[in-house]
Amino acid sequence: MLIDFFLHMRQAKLPVSIKEYLMLLEAIKEHVIGQSVDDFYWLSRATLVKDERNFDKFDKAFATYFKGVQAIPGIDIDVPLEWLKRQLQREFTAEEKAAIEAMGGLDKLMERLKELLEEQKGRHEGGNKWIGTNGTSPFGNGGFNPEGIRVGGPSAGNRTAVKVWEQRAYRDYDDQVELGTRNIKVALRRLRRFARQGAPDELDLDGTIENTARNAGWLDIKMRPERHNTIKVLMLLDVGGTMDDHIKRTEELFSATKTEFKHLEFYYFHNCVYDFVWKNNRRRHAERFSTWDILRKYNADYRLIFVGDATMSPYEILQPGGSVEYNNEEAGAIWLRRLVERFPKFAWLNPEPEGVWQYRQSISVIQQLMGGRMFPVTLQGLERAMRELSR
Repeated sequence: MLIDFFLHMRQAKLPVSIKEYLMLLEAIKEHVIGQSVDDFYWLSRATLVKDERNFDKFDKAFATYFKGVQAIPGIDIDVPLEWLKRQLQREFTAEEKAAIEAMGGLDKLMERLKELLEEQKGRHEGGNKWIGTNGTSPFGNGGFNPEGIRVGGPSAGNRTAVKVWEQRAYRDYDDQVELGTRNIKVALRRLRRFARQGAPDELDLDGTIENTARNAGWLDIKMRPERHNTIKVLMLLDVGGTMDDHIKRTEELFSATKTEFKHLEFYYFHNCVYDFVWKNNRRRHAERFSTWDILRKYNADYRLIFVGDATMSPYEILQPGGSVEYNNEEAGAIWLRRLVERFPKFAWLNPEPEGVWQYRQSISVIQQLMGGRMFPVTLQGLERAMRELSR
């Protein structure tokens, strides 16, 4: 097949040599690319075309040869390990799930986990007691238990863990994302209060015309301060974990907010707000901001907007030590109350579909703490939230 491809390039009057063709074969043999036409395009162009003036000619010849082809047979690649993990994942019937009993709360789980860490010596899989995978034990990952502690590994999708032990890395939300629609920005514009403050750095066209007319036609330029939205917004964004399902919508919201509000401050948290937040996810361990400092730094006229799916274990909200990554001294509910008392104009925006809220205990808890001021990230939900914040 590749010999035919080489001859096709020659017929298209491209100056490709045997040496360049052999270089292409060697790169394929070393598994430099995957089994896709796009990957092969970039590799073959890099090895066969040495003069950028021939790029257009190469593109036409390549398109003609691979018309309708999605993958290249004969280029072997290794099966990703993640595929194998999916195939080996254990499936539990409804009867098996119903037969598994919960241990009875976070305290008992933590006590039992400490005992197992002292007793366990090796790896376990498919069991119901030890820390392992693909079993019914409350400790580990990849299996099922109605109330357990997930230790490392990806979520199996059950979302029943009362605590998660793992090192997590998050990335910042992109405020430069291209918005799919203008609906979010239109809804945010309901929260506006315009004023002209600061240095006069904008041309006042009407005033210039009026002054020039009064000055017998002699040009008299008049400047004025820029007109901008004086509303100040403090945004706290949940990041990582279950929020990975809502990255696109959250980035659209974040991008629109940065466009609409000149006075915007934002911080990140995970699942629930505790005694610290951060502004850069890569440096979240080194550069933390005390929540107490946030409460003192910003005036009560800031509009406080939480953005998060509020999907977590209720222990993470109501109990000290319930945090995913460390032992928080005070419950998240205490910090949420402090924030809404400090900033009386607040709202919680939830990207999770409103229809599932009633089935999530943690969402009900957050709704109570917010006094019912939780709104979906939809056009109607955002309009309701902005009306609430503009009162």
